[in-house]
Amino acid sequence: MLTITQHDAVIDIQFARPPVNALNINLLRALQTALTDAVHTGARGIVLSGAQGMFSAGVDVPALLACDRAGVREFWREFFVTCATLARLPVPVAAAITGHSPAGGAVLSLFCDYRVMAQGPYRIGLNEVQVGLIAPDCIQMALRRVVGAYRAERLLVSGALIDAEQALAFGFVDELTTVEQVTTRALHWLNETLALPAHAMSGTRQIARADLIAAYADVDALPIDTFVDAFYHPQTQATLQALVARLKSKAK
Repeated sequence: MLTITQHDAVIDIQFARPPVNALNINLLRALQTALTDAVHTGARGIVLSGAQGMFSAGVDVPALLACDRAGVREFWREFFVTCATLARLPVPVAAAITGHSPAGGAVLSLFCDYRVMAQGPYRIGLNEVQVGLIAPDCIQMALRRVVGAYRAERLLVSGALIDAEQALAFGFVDELTTVEQVTTRALHWLNETLALPAHAMSGTRQIARADLIAAYADVDALPIDTFVDAFYHPQTQATLQALVARLKSKAK
């Protein structure tokens, strides 16, 4: 589900769940373990990357719809634990957004320190509204701190998926490059960051990310049950079922 590559002091954790790197509970748990292990084995920086053309298509909706309520809650708790793991990592993380990154994929990138996105026909965004979901405040705040309150509101309420050029203009991503160079540029940013005086960089980074760290200090204090209740709203279920039907039709 993941491919791990070491580049000196930096570890590249690459999603490897074909065809679209959809997030299921096993992938989330594998990612949590890989992030924690990278730090424990001495990594000074981490790249989170995907396949060319697809960073992550977000939540594996068909798998989630097949779960009972307890399974749905377990999945969303693990998703928030993954966000918390990224938020609290003591080393910088660069997201190498190697292609499309809707919904859950975009969310995970927001918990990284820096985002490099592929140029071209790729889209990114928190399109939860379009698939019938309500983005909770703990997710909304991650977008607000990157693009600002007004822009975040517009993107969230519309559920917009924006192209790479718009993402750069809005501050959603920090840099664009060719799809072949996304991971290389993410590594370059990390190496430049790690060349700074370590004590000053790490201390300043911790202060700058204090709001994110505080918001995810206790995952079980997050409104997980409220989110699950909203997941089972009839309109949400109908929208998600229609999405799955479209996906199955495209796959034929």
